[in-house]
Amino acid sequence: MENKSHLLLWKGLFLLILVGLGFGIYASSKSIDYTWRWERIPQYIVSTEPTEIRAPFDGTAYVDDATNTITIESDIGLDPLVIKKFDDVLIYDGDLVFEGDPVAERTGWTIGPITWGLWITLKLSVVSLVFAVIIGLFTGLARISHNPVLRYLAITYVELIRGTPLLVQIFIFYFFIGTVLSLDRFTAGVAALSVFTGAYIAEIVRSGIQSIHPGQMEAARSLGMNYVKAMVNVILPQAFKRTLPPMAGQFINLIKDSSLVSVISITDLTKAGREVVSSTFAPFEVWFTVALLYLVLTGSLSWAIQYLEKRLSASD
Repeated sequence: MENKSHLLLWKGLFLLILVGLGFGIYASSKSIDYTWRWERIPQYIVSTEPTEIRAPFDGTAYVDDATNTITIESDIGLDPLVIKKFDDVLIYDGDLVFEGDPVAERTGWTIGPITWGLWITLKLSVVSLVFAVIIGLFTGLARISHNPVLRYLAITYVELIRGTPLLVQIFIFYFFIGTVLSLDRFTAGVAALSVFTGAYIAEIVRSGIQSIHPGQMEAARSLGMNYVKAMVNVILPQAFKRTLPPMAGQFINLIKDSSLVSVISITDLTKAGREVVSSTFAPFEVWFTVALLYLVLTGSLSWAIQYLEKRLSASD
């Protein structure tokens, strides 16, 4: 009973500290005479503004009221564009239109730039995470290999990547490797993040495998398993459980590091935030919103890994 009352006291103190931090932020904004404009933010998350449909090329527009379609015929012989889903027509039948001219509007709910940036960040992080785990797993195995070539290559890769800033690597992947291999900016961003994170995961995998007692491998080999089977069926499952906490930290770092790809014009959550700030002149509201969305991503990932860790612990 006494412990329970102490726990409630500590929880109350925790809430008091959070309220104090909130009040400190509010008081700080008042000290610089800042006017909060939260009402400007929702339209950049979910927009109800009409979406304009624009002409993709120069040509002539024809409006058919009977079939409720708009047809744009190109001046240079391209395939005509037929628009069937729209709510308002912005042109007249027979009008000349130029590339980029609005020809119709579509109403309804659409995602705003912040939500689109969140989607790009999520997509970028998930794809990079998959490739980083693959790279890290094979590099970690090469790191403890008895083959000197594989071991030296793995060491060189890890030291090279860990010894240079991620921002520099992103520039190298985009401007040099991307130019040589004709990579688009998204692929270059994924490659840079995967290679960077893969080096750290390789060390986590190596330490996880080396933390397993050598007797485990010897016992598996004595049962007739070859090296690959012993590693897959005995060593790696145990190492996986031990490496989950540092792996979670590395995955969370990957999500946060993805904000750096905005330097090669990928419109992720950070770049979307910058663009919205220039439109709303409400920097505090936008950056607090962006920070909250990053927290949702990293918090969800952290919760998922903790849940997996508990399930694996229960299975022991």
